[in-house]
Amino acid sequence: MEDLKTPEERKKILIESWSGISDWEQRYKKLIELGKAMPQFPEEFKTEENKVRGCQSQVWIKTNKNSDGLISFQGDSDALIVKGLVALVTQIYSQAKPEDILKTPPDFVKSLGFETHLSPSRTNGLYSMIKRIMMDAYNLR
Repeated sequence: MEDLKTPEERKKILIESWSGISDWEQRYKKLIELGKAMPQFPEEFKTEENKVRGCQSQVWIKTNKNSDGLISFQGDSDALIVKGLVALVTQIYSQAKPEDILKTPPDFVKSLGFETHLSPSRTNGLYSMIKRIMMDAYNLR
């Protein structure tokens, strides 16, 4: 997914790839697999500054902007399903220009059924992650 240029393109591919999975047990397994496949998140990045507020689980997101002006996100969580959600949002929004991040709404949350199938606290946490990504993109414009 990362080789596509915009978060909007990655979001569309993500929605398509998940549309064939109607069983929520399988969707949870896929989330857990995504989380397990994430690159190792260095312990030194697990700081208060990188901590995402509004998540019931521990969630950290580290934001970087490279010399080409592209923003990337790394993340981690202490809960397997939440770590998968971190993987999803970082895959969609990483390696993008701030303006492309800001103009990509998180409508995939509803499209994928996360609003209705995740617990309210996980859904709130997911939106907190997205809010953090949007704020960082806004501040790094």
